Amino acid sequence: MSLSAQIANSLPYLRRYARALCGSQRTGDAFVQATLEAAIADPEVKASLAGGKVALYKAFNAVWSSAHLEIAAETQDAGTHELAAKAQLDKVTPLNRQALLLTTLEDFSAAEAGEIMNLSAEQIESLVAEAVAEIDKESVTQVLIIEDEPLISMQLEDLVTSIGHSICGTAATRTQAQEVVANCTPGLVLADIQLADGSSGIDAVEDILKIANVPVIFITAYPERLLTGDRPEPTYLVTKPFEEKTVQAAMSQALFFGSTKPLD
Repeated sequence: MSLSAQIANSLPYLRRYARALCGSQRTGDAFVQATLEAAIADPEVKASLAGGKVALYKAFNAVWSSAHLEIAAETQDAGTHELAAKAQLDKVTPLNRQALLLTTLEDFSAAEAGEIMNLSAEQIESLVAEAVAEIDKESVTQVLIIEDEPLISMQLEDLVTSIGHSICGTAATRTQAQEVVANCTPGLVLADIQLADGSSGIDAVEDILKIANVPVIFITAYPERLLTGDRPEPTYLVTKPFEEKTVQAAMSQALFFGSTKPLD
């Protein structure tokens, strides 16, 4: 596989990671673009990318680490959510967030995350533990689950309640989601894309966002439908089949940043 094809395969996931790390699609994409520009300008960086996905994320990490404070300070033209994200990022150690996202959302091992961040596996594990402790300080909320597969819906219900949240309701179709929200406003939504009656979880979420601006996590086997770059993308996207720790980390991140509209 050519280097360009290799990078293209990993790029949607690097953009997802950057977006979650920054709390903003615009800022995350800016860091990804800066990484690619660095690879074009520096033959050594370009050659390193032949090392695969870990090498690509390591190159991104170098750009993020060197420019984080400068970029984060540029808030004059930022939207409401980006300003909120920056305020929250100021409260949490960036290293902790990176370690958590790399080992949960991106499913790297502690050793791989350590290579990306130039730390030992033991240091990564310590950072992840610190990040979880910081984020778990968030208040509990009511969660709406939009999922048409009963076993997955039950798995998500068990996960949500096991970490202290309550279930606002469950829905297998867009109509059912509308019925739930008519009686209970959720503080967080977990949504599949393809629902039982052929309706769209994206449409169901947009219905909800017309009523209340709440954080949303899409959990889907079809991430390519959202990671296109053609429209504003969801900040939080978990790919099926998922690890429960990945969903839990995404929930903590979403609640940490507070209400945000993932699709415009």
